[in-house]
Amino acid sequence: MKELVEYIAKALVDNPEAVQVSEVEGEQTSVIELKVSKEDLGKVIGRQGRTARAMRTILNAASTKLRKRSVLEILE
Repeated sequence: MKELVEYIAKALVDNPEAVQVSEVEGEQTSVIELKVSKEDLGKVIGRQGRTARAMRTILNAASTKLRKRSVLEILE
């Protein structure tokens, strides 16, 4: 899951070196934290949150296949 989010985020931003992804795993749920540079934050979130919502949908579909639950947190 972590690699999937990192791949998508690096494709979206202008500064892919600044992309940091960390994963906090629980028993059933894993929280994936995405951190990008301040200039690229708007690109990751998108207009009215559409890009972030699309990333969460893709993550949800992939984690459902693994019978887990994943939550994407975009940090400033």
